Amino acid sequence: MLNRPRKRSIFGMRRNVRRQLGYSATELVIVVTIIGLLLAIAIPRGQLFLDRISVRSAASDVLAILTSARSLALAGHSAVAIDIDSASGVVRVRRGAELLLARNVGQAHGVQVARTRDSLTYDAHGLGRGAANLSVILRRRSAAETVFVSRFGRAR
Repeated sequence: MLNRPRKRSIFGMRRNVRRQLGYSATELVIVVTIIGLLLAIAIPRGQLFLDRISVRSAASDVLAILTSARSLALAGHSAVAIDIDSASGVVRVRRGAELLLARNVGQAHGVQVARTRDSLTYDAHGLGRGAANLSVILRRRSAAETVFVSRFGRAR
């Protein structure tokens, strides 16, 4: 037999010390319940946060496409058309019959694309024709972002 030192209480008397080897079922149920409640609060907020990130990313993508199209119109001294297909989420940039750029914003960012007009044309001076306040609405669940194009062709 091994001689183990015995623990003494405050008053110097010997006492038997039992080691606890695990947790009781009640303790485990309480811990699991607390973790479940915390996750129930955190998961919806996390999803909303991710939705906002996706929508903002899609909005900056659309804004970059609109800005590029305006720059192409100014640099090429010719009209550039932008077609927005809300059913598939594709934004296309064309110069005449030539397709310059096509980007599936809806699929790339997992958002729904809606618009107030189906197309916009930048003339050789960079002004928007048919743009009378074009709006592109990007939505994912409860998060939404809108990109506006003014009559002068400026996107924001």
